[in-house]
Amino acid sequence: MEKNPKTNERLPEILIANGDKKYSYYLSALVKKGQIRKVAQKIYTSNLLDSDENIVRRNLFLIFGRLFPEAVVSHRSAFEMKPTATGDFFLTYKYTKKVRLPGVVVHLLEGASGLVEDTPFVNGLFIACPERAFLENLQTTYQKGDGAKCLSQSDIENRLEKVIRIHGEAAINALRDKACVLANRLDMMREYERLDKIVGALLSTRDAKVLTSPLAAARAFGEPYDPHRYELFQILFSALNSDTFAAYPEGEVSNITYRNFAFFESYFSNYIEGTEFTLEDARQIVESNQPLPSRNEDSHDVLGTFSIVSDRREMSRIPATSDELLDLLQTRHRLLLSARLEKHPGQFKMQNNRAGNSYFVDYELVRGTLKKGFDFYQALRSPFARAVFMLFMVSEVHPFDDGNGRMSRIMMNAELTHASETKILIPTVFRTDYLEALRKLTRQDDPSVLVKAMDRVRRFSATLQADNFDVMKLQLERANAFSDSEEDILRF
Repeated sequence: MEKNPKTNERLPEILIANGDKKYSYYLSALVKKGQIRKVAQKIYTSNLLDSDENIVRRNLFLIFGRLFPEAVVSHRSAFEMKPTATGDFFLTYKYTKKVRLPGVVVHLLEGASGLVEDTPFVNGLFIACPERAFLENLQTTYQKGDGAKCLSQSDIENRLEKVIRIHGEAAINALRDKACVLANRLDMMREYERLDKIVGALLSTRDAKVLTSPLAAARAFGEPYDPHRYELFQILFSALNSDTFAAYPEGEVSNITYRNFAFFESYFSNYIEGTEFTLEDARQIVESNQPLPSRNEDSHDVLGTFSIVSDRREMSRIPATSDELLDLLQTRHRLLLSARLEKHPGQFKMQNNRAGNSYFVDYELVRGTLKKGFDFYQALRSPFARAVFMLFMVSEVHPFDDGNGRMSRIMMNAELTHASETKILIPTVFRTDYLEALRKLTRQDDPSVLVKAMDRVRRFSATLQADNFDVMKLQLERANAFSDSEEDILRF
């Protein structure tokens, strides 16, 4: 094994004196041998090449835990978890003191030790829970900027607004309730009153004049949204609202018919997203309700989609309010990706996403943009128009980490099921037409291609005989539905 030239491999990078005389003699001996060197009081390193500042910053929490046992990472540091631009870091401890280390100034602030609500961290440290951290950051401080122990009120407002945006009003109310309990225990009721006023302003139940952040003020007067997508929604709404569309009633639909259609709906919807199975394998997965051992996650994608689209009761639900829209999206997404916990099923995205060169709505604007879109959606009367609008809105916002395409098609077909109209299949052969139609509206403000494409594939879907699986399969084969060749077209 090649020896690391920076360190003595037998020694850890950081060694800290602990008051034990034998250990102190041991450290002194290592220093004399040139195997370690002193970085700061009580702190030694076996790294003989890197700067003291880099070594300390790399081992920050190990050092804090050894030097200040049971300290709480608090105030602004509880949110930032790193030194400020001026090298300041804040810990709540059993006394107040300023300790200078290479590259870092540690501010020890006398206060309560780790609470049950705080998070245990490395080497016996704690991290202040969010409620405690918000209260601490609302303390009165005369120092401003990077050296201050508290973040600015504007920063705190933005963080509270983000809680509402990502997790909803119930989450911010729960945070406020927990903060009230902690404030009594920590003697921080004055800070809680400031928190209560800010949260109230964000929820439009208190005077918004208290707010200093433009983002928070936008929340108080209505959720922030993506203005470009709002324009696209308006363009699509105008096109759909000015046209008249024929209805394609389902006719008499049995459980078998709905289930057969749902199988192919799920199969094609996943195939479009790259989850490709043979028809036989997909049918085995659905009929057995068991994933293929060799493709567990992909199998669950098919099962998750099928579980929703085969449930007529679930697919009959449509939103009556913008809040119901958000709840319905999150509920169905939770079912869709229940087996993919790493994709955060049921949670709106917490970082931005894109596909190739297409950037979707900023994660901070998801809720507001969906709510703005709902205003157009609810004004449409034709089930097909509402279905197309819902398809585009969900696809364009891309509100989740994964599963957005499937969710957009689920929401589209729920509109048609609710109106007892034929659902829409988007077969593999129609994939390019479908995606290009979406791009035409996104990139060229042209809704006509999308409306025509969806109307065409809807008319095709209405011709399918779903009461018999084999007959429906034969119809799809004759229509080139399973072809992924760009030379083939969808044939009626």
